[in-house]
Amino acid sequence: MERKTKIDAEEGKQELRITREFDLPLALLFKAYEEAEMVEQWMGTKVVKLENRKHGSYQFETTDPKGNKHGFNGTIHEFVPNHKITRTFEMENTPFPVQLEYLEFESLTPDTSKLIMHVVYQSVAVRDQLLRLPFAQGINMAHNRIQEMLTQSK
Repeated sequence: MERKTKIDAEEGKQELRITREFDLPLALLFKAYEEAEMVEQWMGTKVVKLENRKHGSYQFETTDPKGNKHGFNGTIHEFVPNHKITRTFEMENTPFPVQLEYLEFESLTPDTSKLIMHVVYQSVAVRDQLLRLPFAQGINMAHNRIQEMLTQSK
């Protein structure tokens, strides 16, 4: 399966640039990140808290096949509807430190849009360690679920 989500990991830098174009209007794509029910669907996780506002926070929880719970959380630093979300992201109880995420949403046509994610890690080593995991496959699958889920609801 083609990976439509592109990940640019420039050698020696502690950041990633992730881009994906969607066959979805901008407002619908943004809604996938804004509404808890939609986040639960495409992420396959439980939304414990989602405060979409400046100085808001979020908390997600997922359960693995063995029944172990894993948490994810962060603080929302900037929230501009249909335009951008700036937030931290932390995977609880893992060796990975907090990362900073800049999500920008762009309208390409009335029916298409683009998500640009700029993710900054504590170090090049942390970024590279994450890239050795099935990270690229996972984010592409999540973006595919957004596209499929919202295409059906249009």
